[in-house]
Amino acid sequence: MPIPGNLQTTAMAVMPHTDPERALEMALSLDIPFWPQLPNFSYYEDMYVQAAEHFPGILLDIEQRTLKFSMDKFIDELENTLGHFGDPSYFDISKNYSTVYHRFLSMDLSHYPAIRGQLEGPVSFGFNVLDQNKRPILFDDTIRPFMLEFMAKRINAQMARLKELNKNAFMFVDEPGLQYIFSSMSGYNDMKAKTDLDMFFSMIDRPRGIHLCGNPDWDFLLGMDMDILSLDIYTNAEIFSSYAPSIKRFLKKDGVISWGIVPTGFEFFEKETLDALVARLETVWQFLGEKGIDIPYMLQKSLLSPATCCLVNPDKEKTVEKAFAAVKQLSKLLREKYHM
Repeated sequence: MPIPGNLQTTAMAVMPHTDPERALEMALSLDIPFWPQLPNFSYYEDMYVQAAEHFPGILLDIEQRTLKFSMDKFIDELENTLGHFGDPSYFDISKNYSTVYHRFLSMDLSHYPAIRGQLEGPVSFGFNVLDQNKRPILFDDTIRPFMLEFMAKRINAQMARLKELNKNAFMFVDEPGLQYIFSSMSGYNDMKAKTDLDMFFSMIDRPRGIHLCGNPDWDFLLGMDMDILSLDIYTNAEIFSSYAPSIKRFLKKDGVISWGIVPTGFEFFEKETLDALVARLETVWQFLGEKGIDIPYMLQKSLLSPATCCLVNPDKEKTVEKAFAAVKQLSKLLREKYHM
């Protein structure tokens, strides 16, 4: 099923809340809800920890909040993990690793236009998890192919659960690490990443896409075989809009763009107004229109969201909740303006 557009609302999953019910209430207040990831509530709710469940070789210390990798442990546990490759339930997120996810699964979500899940992607996971030599496991030619298939199975298992609740469910692959592969210091170049991600997406059920808040090579990213791109347009407006030909090709392939326009950081949010955010967004849209992109069609293929996740505000969850409210106001204003 296609991902809904028409400037409806969604958001990133990582939230600063320590009350799961309040976080769920906020997520469910948007047009396309999701299950929140709450690392301040529990380290099990951290996005990297959740992706690491059942991954062989993982050394997880909940009390110290550390996630590491041991090659010796990987070798010891690999056979057992491979023995579960035919069991989708093994790759789903357990109650130990997310009480929030299972609370979400217990709800009647059939009346929403869509619902969304998420899992950390293999590039970011592989960059973030270090082996006994403090080397990212992404660089290991033995581990990396296994990791691609393992994470694909995890995404498909979650997607299947969500589609039982809403036929229009889709998944974000969270990939903040993608912006680093274009650095000469990364040790993992864009050609390797292209090959690996093409293989990865070939194993994932549709609809699916990438979310990131950083600034990668947008030609590279928009060329991926995905159905939705979620980005921080508040920060990256000028750079992203300069890739108009790639954006046009992505939209022609029926791609959806989730425009992250409302800042969630306290200082940035406090200095903005709805009118200013509308102007910021419309400046991008008008520029793309001048480059040959059909604006009404683009808006049909667009969602609105906060710009980023934010865990470090001095007022904890208050600004994030204000940002959620602002996204809904912005959506209402723009949908009325563009007769949607």
